[in-house]
Amino acid sequence: MSTIQYEELMQPVNAFLGCLTPKAWLDEALNNLELLMQDHANCEKKAAGTAMNLMFRYSFFTDLQVKLAQLVREEMLHYEQVLEFMNKRGQEWKAVSAGRYAGELRKEVRTYEPEALIDVLIIGAFVEARSCERFHALSSIVDEELGRYYRYLLKSESRHFEDYLALALEVARTAKMKNPEEDIQQRIEHIRAVEAKLISTPDDTFRFHSGVPVAA
Repeated sequence: MSTIQYEELMQPVNAFLGCLTPKAWLDEALNNLELLMQDHANCEKKAAGTAMNLMFRYSFFTDLQVKLAQLVREEMLHYEQVLEFMNKRGQEWKAVSAGRYAGELRKEVRTYEPEALIDVLIIGAFVEARSCERFHALSSIVDEELGRYYRYLLKSESRHFEDYLALALEVARTAKMKNPEEDIQQRIEHIRAVEAKLISTPDDTFRFHSGVPVAA
């Protein structure tokens, strides 16, 4: 893909998010590429696990089964690819604790159905969109090999974010909610604000989805 095509691909992603990645995070990423790669691997594995759990819990939604099965395969492929990168660069696997990002987003999930599932899917869309935005931002500042891989990930990550949103709307319509489009939009706006705050405020733990490094 050309530079222009990448920029076109990123337009809906950037429009969906409430903010772009702060420069301070990108600067810190360059100084912590090994940690970043380790946490990236963890994120791919967790994304696959989350999708698999949804498939088991909500097996009665056929469209959800198909879309999430595809997502699981892609996330696990990416997980294997990151492990290969680590091995190629002589980087050993190390346990890395989770940052605040996912846990804080999960606090926004409503406690009743189908709203709980809708919120999980919308949060999934934000996680995928943020990953896509960060891969794009990192691709031009890391080494050429890694940058090429991050650009390769953009197409699938951007599709994942759109798939999650489509599934959220499908669930709302299937459940015959009174105003499905309005409910989805309200939840997007609410979670967008929460997600943007997590990205743009100080964070004492550097991770792939962390906020502004406190040292910055």
